[in-house]
Amino acid sequence: MSSGFLFIDKPTEITSHDVVNISRKKLGIRKIGHSGTLDPFASGLLILGVGRATRLLEYLKDFDKTYSVRMKLGLITDTFDITGKIVEERSEWNNLTEDEIVHALKDFEGEYLQVPPAYSAKRHKGKRLYQLAREGKIINLPPKKVKVFSISSVDIDLERGEVAFCARVSSGTYIRSLVMDVGYRLGCGATTIYLRRTKIGNFSVHEAIVPAEISTISLKEPDEVISSFLPSIIVSEEHGKAVLNGCQIWLEGIIGLDGQFKKDDLVRITDEKGKFLAIAQAERTSRFIKKLLEKKENQRVAKLLKVIGDQ
Repeated sequence: MSSGFLFIDKPTEITSHDVVNISRKKLGIRKIGHSGTLDPFASGLLILGVGRATRLLEYLKDFDKTYSVRMKLGLITDTFDITGKIVEERSEWNNLTEDEIVHALKDFEGEYLQVPPAYSAKRHKGKRLYQLAREGKIINLPPKKVKVFSISSVDIDLERGEVAFCARVSSGTYIRSLVMDVGYRLGCGATTIYLRRTKIGNFSVHEAIVPAEISTISLKEPDEVISSFLPSIIVSEEHGKAVLNGCQIWLEGIIGLDGQFKKDDLVRITDEKGKFLAIAQAERTSRFIKKLLEKKENQRVAKLLKVIGDQ
């Protein structure tokens, strides 16, 4: 069975799960998942894991995300986006200046407590919030600490009451909630009318394909993707076979390092032929391991988390 990652540019009007189903049909593979949901009205980068690569999706889900956003001032909907029912329309935005709008946006840079939208894919007691909301059960979850790393490229159209900007945020941040919070800060309310995810970590939508182009040729090798952000510990071929059987990472089996890492960082385990064997958690820094190699002091230097390679 083929395995690897697909970088998809999800169009609007379909769900992330729709993209998974399209991929299953095109590839003839059932075992496919994604690293993070995109709203149906949103477009942009969606990373899918296919086959054995689904086991690696958890290592991609916590990356920061970058979005291109457009919001409408003075408009409040129940879903916090343009697809929802209009709850209120206010005209106070007519008195705002560009400086006030920019200042309100920039005020949200840094950490803040954010309440997830009632209409979201977040689960509550096994059910999606949007499913509960459609049943008339509005669940107000407690606020969660999120981080807005930057808000940039602000473009304001005061005649239309629309504001476009780029936001880089921590995983788990809801742009719809951010826009609503900015609207409340401005005193007029706001809702998201355009949302596109342009980056997940260092992965860009520019390297993605549209669903119609999905094929086995589009699959990216797991090691190609994982090696772009994880350093590696290289072990001998003999020790590599032991790792595939669940053996921990001991100094005596190491023949080299690729990249730098700190204690507790995630690392790849590869053998001397470059075969991707496993994911582990470093128990020593790369600098310290190099010193141990010079002294030839044998000790465990990484904790095995997940075996990836085949016997």
